[in-house]
Amino acid sequence: MVETSLGSARHLAAAPAVTPPRRRPALLVGGPPAAVAAVVAVAAAWDTGGLRAWRTLLVAIVVQGVPFLVLGTVVSAAIAAFVPARVFTGVLPKNPALAVPVAGIAGAVLPGCECASVPVAGSLMKRGVAPAAALAFLLSAPAVNPVVLAATAIAFPGRPGMVLARLVASLLTAVVMGWLWVAFGRPEWLRLPKAPDHHGAAGRNPLDEFRRSLQHDFLHAGGFLVVGAAAAATFNVLVPPSILQTFNDSPWLGIPVLAGLAVVLAVCSEADAFVAASLTGFSPTARLAFMVVGPMVDLKLIALQSGSFGRGFAARFSSATFVVALVASIVIGGILL
Repeated sequence: MVETSLGSARHLAAAPAVTPPRRRPALLVGGPPAAVAAVVAVAAAWDTGGLRAWRTLLVAIVVQGVPFLVLGTVVSAAIAAFVPARVFTGVLPKNPALAVPVAGIAGAVLPGCECASVPVAGSLMKRGVAPAAALAFLLSAPAVNPVVLAATAIAFPGRPGMVLARLVASLLTAVVMGWLWVAFGRPEWLRLPKAPDHHGAAGRNPLDEFRRSLQHDFLHAGGFLVVGAAAAATFNVLVPPSILQTFNDSPWLGIPVLAGLAVVLAVCSEADAFVAASLTGFSPTARLAFMVVGPMVDLKLIALQSGSFGRGFAARFSSATFVVALVASIVIGGILL
């Protein structure tokens, strides 16, 4: 009896286990039709007015940024096709630490927003400009150019201190970030933009290279502009304005709140002063932080940096820039405002 039982036990142990059929998620069972149905269900669940507002904001942000993106890619392509590399190496100091403030001040000559500064900075790096100097230019160009400062003066009439504070805080942030890259930046963190085919080939036609560079840069950066605009539009629709009102009575909490708001709203630098002027419930320093952080760290700019220089670079550089811009706004705002 014992032997028989043991033999039966061995036989049962050796038998293959019968596993119950695995139940796959309904979405996988249905395949693409189920995925489409799920998307339709989510869209139906979302209020039609909210979807319409999201679409309107997305189009508004893209339309607002595209002209300056075109300006930036035209300048970038012109630099790549017509300007010899020796021009930049001859103008900027050889020492990167000295080249940073020169490049930061040079940002005042480009009347564009942050969408234009990314392709231009990438083109400067490809032409031999030190990354620290090109990054200082990237941050200063959309924040200290004459168009932005004139718009700030119009948005804050009779308050020249706000214009001066924006100029000083923005330029200080750009220079400090350039110096931080000189001190701590690593080449492997920065992926230089790829040049289009036949770029720099012997016997090249400058006009043909200009066309190729313009097409390459615009198509590459345009997609990331749409991604950043979609993220900003989503925040605008999902977060009710009443949440921001809870921070009006706290001047110190209002500063990081408006700085964070500038990141997600992604307002063009030529228009952000008017948005800041409308936030009357917040302190002047908080509104200054909104104007300093926005042109340097917003969702569409982070997306553009990710596409041009790599996601790792964008994560490090944007985080550090946000902190430096916030501290510069508090210090300069405390002195001038």
